Amino acid sequence: MANTRQMANAIRALAMDAVQQANSGHPGAPMGMAEMAVALWGEHLRHNPLNPQWPDRDRFVLSNGHASMLIYALLHLTGYKLPLQELRNFRQLHSKTAGHPETGITPGVETTTGPLGQGVTNAVGLALAEKLLAREFNREGHTVVDHHTYVFLGDGCMMEGISHEAASLAGAWKLNKLIALYDDNGISIDGQVQPWYPDNPALRFVSYGWNVIGPISGHDVPAVSEAIARAKASADKPTLIICKTSIGKGSPNRANTAKAHGEPLGAEEIKLTREALGWTHGPFEIPADVYADWDAKTAGTEREAAWNARFAAYAADHPELAAEFKRRMAGELPKQFAQVAVDAAVAAHAKAETVATRKASQIALEAFTGALPELLGGSADLTGSNLTNTSHTPALRFDAQGKGNGGRHINYGVREFGMAAVMNGIALHGGYIPYGGTFLTFSDYSRNAIRMAALMKQRVIHVFTHDSIGLGEDGPTHQSVEHAASLRLIPNLDVWRPADTAETAVAWAVALQNKARPTALLLSRQNVPYAAKKDLGDISRGAYVLSEPADLGLKRSAQAVIIATGSEVQLALKAQDLLAAQKIAVRVVSMPSTTAFDRQKPAYKQAVLPTGLPRIAVEMGVTDGWWKYGCAAVVGLDTYGESAPAPVLFKHFGFTPENVADTVRAVLAK
Repeated sequence: MANTRQMANAIRALAMDAVQQANSGHPGAPMGMAEMAVALWGEHLRHNPLNPQWPDRDRFVLSNGHASMLIYALLHLTGYKLPLQELRNFRQLHSKTAGHPETGITPGVETTTGPLGQGVTNAVGLALAEKLLAREFNREGHTVVDHHTYVFLGDGCMMEGISHEAASLAGAWKLNKLIALYDDNGISIDGQVQPWYPDNPALRFVSYGWNVIGPISGHDVPAVSEAIARAKASADKPTLIICKTSIGKGSPNRANTAKAHGEPLGAEEIKLTREALGWTHGPFEIPADVYADWDAKTAGTEREAAWNARFAAYAADHPELAAEFKRRMAGELPKQFAQVAVDAAVAAHAKAETVATRKASQIALEAFTGALPELLGGSADLTGSNLTNTSHTPALRFDAQGKGNGGRHINYGVREFGMAAVMNGIALHGGYIPYGGTFLTFSDYSRNAIRMAALMKQRVIHVFTHDSIGLGEDGPTHQSVEHAASLRLIPNLDVWRPADTAETAVAWAVALQNKARPTALLLSRQNVPYAAKKDLGDISRGAYVLSEPADLGLKRSAQAVIIATGSEVQLALKAQDLLAAQKIAVRVVSMPSTTAFDRQKPAYKQAVLPTGLPRIAVEMGVTDGWWKYGCAAVVGLDTYGESAPAPVLFKHFGFTPENVADTVRAVLAK
């Protein structure tokens, strides 16, 4: 029989030793949650250390990511490819044991956590994906999607507002296979939390539609295990298990104090803790019998083999479904997608419609959601404005028993941050490509989750409409000025601000093909006319030559280049006309994606923006980001907007063809 006391103490010892060696980290939470981990990982978690990507594994999320040594210890002890040397290299350059867990770096880490509250919200997305995939792929006699999502979280996650958004959605969606274990130790960096955290989590989660178990002792392995078993029996509700623990348990002088939270215990205190725990082994020394008790390789291999046998039987009876499941979980697009993308762009070009780019987005989505059953949409209570729904994506609903209706469009409610982090969880699970909409100005609410998607290299698509002062009367609170420039600063995030229907279709196609990169689509509220094009081939490169002086009858080389994005491309074209009437030759470059353009080879960049030609950028936003392109002038907006009809604002702020033309003339005069 496993010695659960020694199993827990092994976690404590590794946490103490790694933090001490790094002289940095958070030993208290891993020491306090050790028995919780023994109960879950030792008795319930279905996983295979030899194949961390087994599709039907249970998902485990450490939402309080500062407790990273807990998951590193667990991964090492249970047999993942995380040798002891990596624990010795905790928080060191290029190690697989970063200060906070990172997916794609450490085998067995499902999501990158650290910004508190986002891990539990990712877990909601993971659980939703499991539930939707089970409905879509399981058939009578064949259950190929059937796993739980477990999450550990602490007081910090509970305090962050995003946890309220996530928990409410989990209750509404009746995610009965989501089980959260709350490390209720009452301590944070500033000390006892009671003076500033008077919440009653039990009542709070009951109000969200969760089961609540506890409080129980988080140091009682049988009690925690029994609570998890009860939670797994839930048919229609997610479950919160409240575990009362002592932060830094085992440390004679640091337990139950803030000192245990975020600093090494110190050599003397570690010595005393080892004595108090009866742990007689040296630093990073784990006895063979403890390794044997923790080893999950054999059980994991057997579980995966049993699932493989079930899947083989499923594939024999439902070969097309099995192939589709494998394609979707691999994140591959259907073979016909390339043609669907071409057809969507060509159709937009042929129709040459004058519509808002938010409507252009919906037109493109109509084609893509029809071709891609994995597209899972949604909006933060702005569906009628974001236009994220199509004829292929009915609203997702669940009945009183938790059964879904097969809908593919989620009403996230006014929960932008929650939506963004849930989408990250959906993408991390696999099987779906999530997209969600809100106004561009509210990207501020979503921003950290967008950054996390970029850090984790996840294909998540944000539909941001009402992208400028062009939204008009709602005024500066809703008019995006700095947001495009701000989003472009996030590494690995593609940002597209298309000018018309064809550019929007291409932007969507590129976003869907970006397997390891999230995308933000910035779309207009106001109608924009179609910009005539000779071909569509270079749009996907992020910038292309839209109009040359010769297209207006001028038989001379360009004297300047106007670079424009989105709705301002029309201003550039009209200014080009005005200048041509005065025999001033100008090239117009449409740059729907600075981020995509920046990745192009130097030769292409040089061909689009030739050296020696002065450049003038036009965009209804802050000017800072444009100077890197060597612009001589920028027609932009370095102030907030005003409340007035859009045409009045355009004239007031100088977004007119005449002002753009005047700016070009002024540059050439210099």
